[in-house]
Amino acid sequence: MTTSAERWKHDGVKVIPAGSLDGGSVPQTPGMDRKAAIDFARAGAQKLWAGTVHIHAGAKTGAHHHGPLESVIFVVRGKARMRWGERLEFVAEAGPGDFIFVPPYVPHQEINASQDETLECVLVRSDGQATSVNLDIEAVEAPQSVKWIDPIHRD
Repeated sequence: MTTSAERWKHDGVKVIPAGSLDGGSVPQTPGMDRKAAIDFARAGAQKLWAGTVHIHAGAKTGAHHHGPLESVIFVVRGKARMRWGERLEFVAEAGPGDFIFVPPYVPHQEINASQDETLECVLVRSDGQATSVNLDIEAVEAPQSVKWIDPIHRD
């Protein structure tokens, strides 16, 4: 008979050490290195995928989307330039401490806006499996800059 303490020992909180993130089981997009921390296979997550991404100085990813998943990107270090749209015609930048939300099926591209520093981010997606669909998009030359407007606190 299993006691509740024994059950919680292995079915409770899980701490995944930084050195044990997994890049081999994650779909990759050219220009970035993704590593999984939390997913179904590694932690039993049913509704979340979390991991890291590093984009080298001056590099950019290929265009892609994440299917039906919502994604959140938290910028830890560096400056992210996000392009999105059917021809990557929109652009916005984010720095350390900023959050980026990517809705389902939105074609996008991450760019490291720094020529000297690696862009380091934490990713969270709304499923226990990683999904990434690489796209062949001819991007516009001059994207339109978009600033976020808080729909709740408009002042």
